[in-house]
Amino acid sequence: MDTVSRLLSRAQLEATLEKHCLLGAGTRMDVARYGELEVPFHVLLEGECRLSVGHQVFELRPGDVVLIPSGAEHRVTTAGPGEPRGIVDTGGDAFVTTRSERGGDPVIDLFCGHFRVNAGAGALLFRSLPGAVHVSFGQSPETDEVLRGLSFLMRGEAGREGSGTAAILSALCTVLLAMVLRTARGTATADVLWTAVADPGIASAVSSVLDDPGAAWTIERLSRQVAMSRATFLRRFVRETGMTAGAFLTRARMMAAAQLLSTSSATVASVAGQVGYQSESAFSRAFRAELGTTPARFRRRSASFTHRL
Repeated sequence: MDTVSRLLSRAQLEATLEKHCLLGAGTRMDVARYGELEVPFHVLLEGECRLSVGHQVFELRPGDVVLIPSGAEHRVTTAGPGEPRGIVDTGGDAFVTTRSERGGDPVIDLFCGHFRVNAGAGALLFRSLPGAVHVSFGQSPETDEVLRGLSFLMRGEAGREGSGTAAILSALCTVLLAMVLRTARGTATADVLWTAVADPGIASAVSSVLDDPGAAWTIERLSRQVAMSRATFLRRFVRETGMTAGAFLTRARMMAAAQLLSTSSATVASVAGQVGYQSESAFSRAFRAELGTTPARFRRRSASFTHRL
């Protein structure tokens, strides 16, 4: 299985399209902070608008996607004279339709939603990404074609809003996320997205660790595998992923461990060995540092959540 597909499988995503926004000129829409395991996203289908996340400002054009792994509060604005006007929501079976106060013709067509992920691999995946990720047309002809196709399908299904619309839009949103993770090369602040590594050697190292996180990986072994000197490998790894090779190895192992703890009855000691730790205590310390809880408590919480479902 390829890197992005494996990550999405471990994250156990649930995609929800919340709003279809048809906003007129001079409108401001404030979006509150999302929950700990929720990742908001926006897809602009038509028109132009500005999306602000903290000090970052993204100028969006048709086909652009913004993913906000931090879940931070943010604002969408459309250009127009005078004081900005607010929004009015109208409920629907599959999603809410949002329009500008006092009516008027819409100048943008925007989808807003969020992904919910599990507390293990999913939380670690999105925690390792930049606070906001912007993907726009011009990345590559192949990406442009897929984004156009997805936009067309989402807009068409939203217009129908019939039986199965929520499920169809959820599936299309998951496709959209896969495109973002394998395509984006960073944000306006020059952050990098390690799921979209361009260097073939570093991409191979990332894939190898995710394939077999329990192997006896060392910097020397990884650098030899990709035919680089140790210094070159370390430099390129940080440049391409935004983290050290050691930090990535720990995170990859914790993702795998969280999945094992959630889906198997293996003991904590057995899980530790499967993800490359000879000492259960060392594994427990690393797990707590990454996920903020012990492996045993994480397993109980995961079991309780699954039972409630």
